[in-house]
Amino acid sequence: MNIQENKMDEFGPEYVVKVYDSKIGLEGILVVDNTILGPGKGGIRMTSDVSEEEVRRLARAMTWKNALAGIPFGGAKSGIVWRGGLEEEKKIIIQGFAKAIKPFLLSKYIAGPDVNTGEKEMSWFVDAVNDCDSATGKPVNVCNGIGLPHEFGSTGFGVAQSTKAAVEVMGLDIKGMTISIHGFGNVGTFAYKFLTDMGAKVIAIADKDGAIVSKKGFDKNLIEKLIDAKKSITEYEGGAEKILMQDFWKVPVDILIPASVTDVINEKNKNDIDAKLIVEAGNIPMKEDVEEELFKKGIMFVPDFVANSGGVISSCAEYKRRSSEEMFIMVEEKIKKSTKEVMKKALEEKINPRIVAMDLAKRKLISGISFEC
Repeated sequence: MNIQENKMDEFGPEYVVKVYDSKIGLEGILVVDNTILGPGKGGIRMTSDVSEEEVRRLARAMTWKNALAGIPFGGAKSGIVWRGGLEEEKKIIIQGFAKAIKPFLLSKYIAGPDVNTGEKEMSWFVDAVNDCDSATGKPVNVCNGIGLPHEFGSTGFGVAQSTKAAVEVMGLDIKGMTISIHGFGNVGTFAYKFLTDMGAKVIAIADKDGAIVSKKGFDKNLIEKLIDAKKSITEYEGGAEKILMQDFWKVPVDILIPASVTDVINEKNKNDIDAKLIVEAGNIPMKEDVEEELFKKGIMFVPDFVANSGGVISSCAEYKRRSSEEMFIMVEEKIKKSTKEVMKKALEEKINPRIVAMDLAKRKLISGISFEC
């Protein structure tokens, strides 16, 4: 294990920890960005190409996210190179990583779910270090029933609440608004469910296997059957049109929700986007210069660390032993408040919403005020 203290600016990162174990094929990295408000909180991302730069960017995003949400966590993130394999192999790697970073747990870092990690992986993690508080997003049947897994849909619920709040500040009504969702995993599927319950009309969906569009909307029962069966959206049998992935971005909608991977909106597709509002459900869906370019074109957006903070708010609720009912109330209240605060100032003063959100987050961070869940 190689530990680097690397102060890049006045906020962090405090630690960059690289983990390597050739015996089990483990390559991992932990970035503890800032712990002024509490232990760094951020999930474990497992992808084939996860990099130190990506983890650093995500850890910094968590610093702003937790400060803006007003919860007693700092910012951190971890990543493990995972090229796929057997479940037992994945368990060995997760537990090897947990044991390697154990000296940082609780005081500097609390783990959680992210891409390719969920409640099962969090159960493995806490078992490896024999500490139920070392990770959130655990199954409800471990650690004496204190878990609040992300499978409850807290992040997607928060995205839906943020979308509704942003639309209201813009003087619009969520009912009947057309939406496209890119990424149909945990976040995208729950965002779909809650937004359609609000009366919005999702007309385009993309997952890793392809994209579909239907101007009349989708049959919710058929979509939810696919979700429950963990089948691709391309298997939808309600009469939708299958389109090329690159054509997904060209579909005109009121609201675009990127809920997939980092930098999914980029130089190749940014000019294709035809939407009034982008709600960033995924972490860092585009670089800041792309955001600024779209903003100057008149496209408003809700920054990722505002819109998708439902998961970490849920983590705080779990850490403080709150119930699922209390958690959902907390997510709705905190996300609505921060979204409206950011969007109102951005619209009134014609300022990029990320600049507004970061300024608010920095002020909270610098104040060092102790927050509660």
